[in-house]
Amino acid sequence: MEAVALVSPDRLWSAQEVLARPSPVPAAAGVYGWHFEHPPHADLNAERLLYIGIAPRYMANRTSTQNLRKRVRYHYRGNAAGSTLRLTLGCLLGMELRRVGSGKRMTFGKAGEATLSQWMADNARVCWIERSEPWDLESQLISQLDLPLNLDQNRHNAFHTRLKELRAQARQRARELPISS
Repeated sequence: MEAVALVSPDRLWSAQEVLARPSPVPAAAGVYGWHFEHPPHADLNAERLLYIGIAPRYMANRTSTQNLRKRVRYHYRGNAAGSTLRLTLGCLLGMELRRVGSGKRMTFGKAGEATLSQWMADNARVCWIERSEPWDLESQLISQLDLPLNLDQNRHNAFHTRLKELRAQARQRARELPISS
């Protein structure tokens, strides 16, 4: 039942809608799903669920301040250092990952992140369901659904090895380049 709300949602929300104030995304715990009008890679299908995420993540020793609204909005306008979805999409789209700041963080740089935000505004749509302990449902969904953009807990997915290699290559190239300002 809950999977259907993410796989075939009644409504998908655009960046413009999610980033508006007030945002339709609840400031609650839950699972969110990303669909794409145009896929980020030729081997992926459009207009279907490709990635799920949760907010907050499970933390045994402290309480997370994340919620659906903060996470979804961050994915739409944040950077690759704080969003595995943005990192994945940028790598699939062939963007150049760079070390920034002290050199430990990696993003697509100011211009690259802006380009990625625009690509997401044009192509990425999101839905969500509220769930007080979303990590339980996340594990279930990843084991049951074809979610090619999820890496964690998803080694069984046919796209996993390819995506992992693409991201590793992007990180390696970033380490070889000078730190970007």
